[in-house]
Amino acid sequence: MTRRILLAAAACLAVVTLSACGTKQDRIATGSPTSLNLVLDYLPNPDHAGIYEAISDGAFRRSGLDVKPIVPPDPSSPLKLLAAGRADVAISYEPELLLARDHGLPLVAIGALVQKPLTSIMSLGNKPITRVSQLAGKTVGTAGIPYQSAYLKTILAKAHVPSSRVKEVDVGFNLVPAMLSHRVDATLGAFWNVEGVQLQRAHRKPHILRLDQVGVPTYNELVIVARAQDLHTKGAMFRSFLHALAQGHEALRRNPSQGVDALLSADKNLDRGDTLASVKATLPAFFPSAPGKPFGYMDPQQWAAYSKWMFDNHLVKQPPTPRALTNEFLPGQGI
Repeated sequence: MTRRILLAAAACLAVVTLSACGTKQDRIATGSPTSLNLVLDYLPNPDHAGIYEAISDGAFRRSGLDVKPIVPPDPSSPLKLLAAGRADVAISYEPELLLARDHGLPLVAIGALVQKPLTSIMSLGNKPITRVSQLAGKTVGTAGIPYQSAYLKTILAKAHVPSSRVKEVDVGFNLVPAMLSHRVDATLGAFWNVEGVQLQRAHRKPHILRLDQVGVPTYNELVIVARAQDLHTKGAMFRSFLHALAQGHEALRRNPSQGVDALLSADKNLDRGDTLASVKATLPAFFPSAPGKPFGYMDPQQWAAYSKWMFDNHLVKQPPTPRALTNEFLPGQGI
């Protein structure tokens, strides 16, 4: 997307200049709040604490937006709902976006919500899996997602463990029950910041191997996605949304308890102790590790490496393309 197009879109709305997180100035929409429908990746959880904080403390309102989170019927729905015009933006996973684009959906990531992989290899008990080589002769449960099988093959290959020596079992989303019942020796799919924290607090002694530390190319676990055609007409709205979202996460970093209060107001079924511990564990992953980069930054080289991994593992048919993401709407960018 060119800067000329971005500026033309921004000029269509009344704007006011505010200080940005970077060295540039952001132009943020003002006036009557504009409704923005946001499809979550699934039920409200610690990964969404900054979103609900931005709603609760008025950051979105101050940026001229009335953000309405939508809980999808299942994790496979957000990008379909977005592509069908049922929402303005959606939260999904980097691999899911690349798969959707490979199937022809014109969708683009406009920011990263969680910078690092949360998916992990997890095991429990007094004899946990502490290194990949120990998976030889063991049973590993996954959620039955194709790229999880590819993760396992990549990890085993790097550790020089023949894949024939590891039995993979599809346990759906019952990853923790499968471990607790000893149906499997380990799982690949549970999140270290949610299931891992909950198991630790329950004194189940989880041992966690993070995927990007055992051979899988790093990626953004959760990304904010928009329709490609809307980049030309809703650029100012996306910029306002991401600016306020950054403010919400800064507030969350200053006071995690306040963000948890906002999240619990959205889902009273959440346990406060578990949720607060998970939010604190996740905080570093919300922000770019590269110095000077704004909230939501996506590294094009990192995306290219992960896209190539998907292509090399026959998960997508098309070679990697830089059009899957844009940093144009992030705080301090694209002006």
